Amino acid sequence: PKYTCDADDINPPLAISGIPHNAQSLVLVVDDPDAPSGDWVHWTVWNISPQTNDIAENNVPENAIEGTTDFGKTGWGGPCPPRGTHRYQFKLYALDAKLDLDSSAKKKDIEQAMQNHILEQTMLIGLYERK
Repeated sequence: PKYTCDADDINPPLAISGIPHNAQSLVLVVDDPDAPSGDWVHWTVWNISPQTNDIAENNVPENAIEGTTDFGKTGWGGPCPPRGTHRYQFKLYALDAKLDLDSSAKKKDIEQAMQNHILEQTMLIGLYERK
């Protein structure tokens, strides 16, 4: 609950490894495909240095840019499902370029800018149940 609207609502710590040697930047997208209104975006961060080994709790990597979430603001918006168990997808992309976007960018803008630049991608899924 620490990372949700039921408590502190801060981003969890994340470990990063296995980044391709030719990556120029990383992109992180956190969303909930089980939201009642469809996919709900909780956090977007891009232009993360490929030398980044972790993202600390309640922290944004230096010089990275946070985008606008479906909460209508930048920064982390933790899980806050109305009820039931939801999946939270932490999708990490290694790119061969940096993205030229500002913090008003939304997930669709980021996905469009990443086209033809993804070297590798991975996903971690966390579950949260709200009764």
